[in-house]
This record gives sequence, C-alpha cells and structure tokens, in this order.
Amino acid sequence: MKTTKKAVVSGLAMIGAAALLAGCGAAPESNGASGGAAAGASDYLPCMVSDSGGFDDKSFNQLGKEGLDAAASELGSKKPIEVQSQSETDFASNLQNLVDQGCNTIITVGFLLAPAALESATANPDLQYVSIDDTVDQNFDGTTDAPNIKPIIFDTAQAAYLAGYLAAGTSKTGVVGTFGGMNIPTVTIFMDGFAQGVEKYNTDNNASVRVVGWDRTAKDGSFTGGFEANDTARQTAQAIIDQNVDVLLPVGGPIYQSAAVAIQDSGREIALVGVDADVYETDPGIGDLLLTSILKGIDVGTKDAIVAAGEGSFDTAPFVGTLENDGVGLAPFHDWSDRVPADLSSKVDALKADVISGKIKVESYLAG
Repeated sequence: MKTTKKAVVSGLAMIGAAALLAGCGAAPESNGASGGAAAGASDYLPCMVSDSGGFDDKSFNQLGKEGLDAAASELGSKKPIEVQSQSETDFASNLQNLVDQGCNTIITVGFLLAPAALESATANPDLQYVSIDDTVDQNFDGTTDAPNIKPIIFDTAQAAYLAGYLAAGTSKTGVVGTFGGMNIPTVTIFMDGFAQGVEKYNTDNNASVRVVGWDRTAKDGSFTGGFEANDTARQTAQAIIDQNVDVLLPVGGPIYQSAAVAIQDSGREIALVGVDADVYETDPGIGDLLLTSILKGIDVGTKDAIVAAGEGSFDTAPFVGTLENDGVGLAPFHDWSDRVPADLSSKVDALKADVISGKIKVESYLAG
C-alpha cells in the first residue's frame, strides 16, 4: 500500500514539476533573492537534514553533506549542523531542531522531505531553505509553495539515457535490468531515461536488447520499498539477475550495495551502474563491478547555493542540472574501459552532444 500511494503522488508531482519548469533553460535566470544571511559570514550557520539513507550512503546524502561542508569552509562560517533522519517520522522534528539552534539556511536532502520542508519554511519565513531533488510544489500548481525555498533538481534522465545506450551496447546476453527504492519521480527518472537509451540503441543497431525491472508504458517496475541496503534489496536484485541480466542499474542510494552482493554471489560477469556519485571513487571495494555511474552534481549545487546565501545573495530560482551545464553526466568507465568498444564510447559522446544541442529530446518530468 505504501508503494502504491507513493506511485500516485509521483504522477501528480511530475505534472507539478513540469509546469514549474516549463520554459526554463538548463540554468534558469534568477527570479530574485529572498534576502541574505542574518549576519556576516563568520556568524552564518548553514544546516542540513538527511533522508533515511544517512550521510554515509556513499551516494546521495553524502554528496549533499560534502557540498555543505565545502561551502562552510569557503565562507569561514560556523561549523554546519547536520542531522540524520532514521525514517520519515523524523523529518519534522529534525527540521524544528535546526530552527531552534538558530540555523540561517536549512538544506533538505530528498523528495520525501518536501512536505516537512514546506511546513517548516512556511512557519519560518525569515529563514532560507534549499530543497535538493524536489521543487516543493505540493499543490501541483507549477510554482514552489513558499518564497523562501530554492529547489536544486536534476534531469538525470539525460545522463541515464547515455548509460542505457552504453549498457545495451555492452550487454552480451541482450538483457539489462534496473530496480529502485521507491516509485517516486527522483528514482524513476533514472530508470526511464535508462530504458529510453536502450530503445535508442535498438533502433540504431536493429537490436532487441530487453529491459527488465521498468515498464515505460505502465510507469512501474521493481522497487524495494525503501533506501536501505538490506536483504529485501538483495533479493530484488537477485530476481532481476535471474532473468539473464548482465548489466544492472539500482537506483536508491545504498541499495546498490545489496545489488553488488547479489552480483558477487551470482558468479557471473555482471556490470553494475552506480547513481549520484562516482561509486568507483566513493566505494572502491566494488570498483571492479562498475561499468559507470550516472552523476548528479548535488555537491556542486549545494555548495553554490550555500556560498551565495552566506554572502548575502540567496536566490530562490530553481537550479536544474543537465548535461549542458554539467549538473548531470557519466563517470569514467574505470576498470571496464577495455571492455567498452571504442566505437560505442564515441557513439555515447555523440549522443551527449545531440542531447545538449536539442537534436535528441530525452523524455522526463523535468524536460522543458
């Protein structure tokens, strides 16, 4: 029931986000600032609330924390306060805790924090909020619901499209797979972009590579119900692998760790595709499994927003990460470099250029 409810909310969120970003370029122009920090940079206090993945997820939350810490170092501000959520029930109390500690800017990490972020921002209009991965458009009218919230969002479908093409070209079994933590837009945008890339490969090469774990028509697929690296995630990965998959994209922070265990247990050569960070760098222990990672510039976007806020020029215009502004991208192939044909690598580079130029339109709820 929980996953079904999330899927319904996801569909509505896509409509709201598309309306909010209609006509926006890759890096939208400022729509004005909502004020600067309450005091000089040395007295400025930036803070962050994680989602349930935690700051050591080697992925999504960790990138947000790294961006926050880098911004604080550059500003010479107070040491940031970073609060980790164990579950969704922690969100509201964690935000109030940061308000009570005198934070000037509060960053919320993840789509699921949006309702609590809106409530806190509405109750504290003099504070600044940064929402990573959600536009905070809870009434789906096409606008962010509070004037003191800056959304930082990423059209990861563009980078996932390249990963899907690469995966299809690398696969020897003709079957690639994906699964996610929850059926929410910030997860399924990866899965859908990946499937579109496979479709493009099939069209270009008269091939029939199949995608397991995501149905573009039904907008549904395989989900673990959360973002924890646990046995449910491992079993979900195993069920995908059992369908003769030899490239696997898990989307949802730490769940890639469970996928790696399933791959290692299989005894087969199966390539893993990471998300958010370059997982080869953040988790080198599984580096030999990684074909590539689909990157989100969460650290860069967070740092830029906090530096601006600390310098008194907080701007609430949405930032949309794309291939054009390097807000999303693909990591190097690392250990898989010698297994990716040169012509396939060149084709992926050409596709990237075509997406940037607009020749290729990758469908997503964030596409303008």
